[in-house]
Amino acid sequence: MIKVGSDFSGVGAFDQALHRLGIAYQTIFACDMDKYARETYVENYGEPTYFPTDVYEREIPKESLDIYMTSPPCQAFSMAGKRLGKKDKRGILFFNSHEFIKENKPRFFIFENVRGLLSDDKGNTFQEWINLLGGKSINGLPILFPQEESVPYHIYYKVLNSKKVANVPQNRDRVFIIGIRDDVDNSFTFPKDKPLTKKLADVLEEAVDDKYFLSTKLVNTFITRPQAKDYKFTPLVEESESSPTVLARYYKCGPTDPYLEVKSATKKGYEIAKEGDSINITIPTSETRRGRVGKGVAQTLDTGCNQATWIADYRNDEGLRIRKDNISPCMTSRRHSETDISTMPALVGSKTNVRRLTPRECFRLMDFPETFTWKCSDTQAYRQAGNSIVVGVLCEIIKKFKL
Repeated sequence: MIKVGSDFSGVGAFDQALHRLGIAYQTIFACDMDKYARETYVENYGEPTYFPTDVYEREIPKESLDIYMTSPPCQAFSMAGKRLGKKDKRGILFFNSHEFIKENKPRFFIFENVRGLLSDDKGNTFQEWINLLGGKSINGLPILFPQEESVPYHIYYKVLNSKKVANVPQNRDRVFIIGIRDDVDNSFTFPKDKPLTKKLADVLEEAVDDKYFLSTKLVNTFITRPQAKDYKFTPLVEESESSPTVLARYYKCGPTDPYLEVKSATKKGYEIAKEGDSINITIPTSETRRGRVGKGVAQTLDTGCNQATWIADYRNDEGLRIRKDNISPCMTSRRHSETDISTMPALVGSKTNVRRLTPRECFRLMDFPETFTWKCSDTQAYRQAGNSIVVGVLCEIIKKFKL
């Protein structure tokens, strides 16, 4: 049984990876200050023997860990933030993790952070990090004159994308720094890219509450106009014992699939979003944003659910909107029926069937299993998913360790 510990543990992506790989482990400690993330962690894994809230007050175990996992807050380096780097107090939490490695001497460590770390202060911040962590070698190149504060580790670093490494339909780049102690077999190769076989549509829920659908007012801030010119109505009669129904469905007329024009700072002034694509709704009124549309995949999840999708949907018997594969958006006209009107499919036009991803869909995009649970609000669940690490990426990395 290996001994592990983690700082900035969040909702336990590291634990999920160990579970998935079937590795027997003992959690010596986990550490996170977020009240709701801690509750979710305990809900899924039980409470660790030692579960401090402050990394500065967290004691360093005397016995070396087998794996130490750390993911310092990324806001100081994120493209979505102010990018204050080390001027942001969160930008210096790296040094706390460095101190832990120096004192505890774990066999392996994993650092994770946003890609923006590479360019902070013209690359000087990242260079400082790897110089302090890689006292023996960096990406296979030996260090002849290590810095005085460097720890005796062989480190490897690379930007990994979850859709290429973990077959998860989210375009999420993260920097991973892997450290291997000098007395351990230090040969390591990062996982290779593999074809993406999943699409965003594969993680979407069938029944979605109305609260996730965007208002027409909001949708109108980031689309140009509904595209109806490529469609025609084709009456289709469906008979049933309870209520005969006449459906008028949109059908494609020509080579173009149904789509929305999403405003973007491009030459055309818009990007095409087809059914099943993602739409980034961060600052929807912005005139300078581009790259809003993810083609069949989600873009990088943040902590506030910045992702929406456009689907053809109907109401089920409980009044919930549900996704119907291979069916275009429709208008339904029903003859007299004794059936309650709430069971009727609802007209959802191209301007109103844009919705946010649900918390469950966000956790699926972070590769958490269906058994993963939480009891907090949607706001906190979105935050927890956006702050986490894609489980499958961690699995692919840990597989490479010679434990």
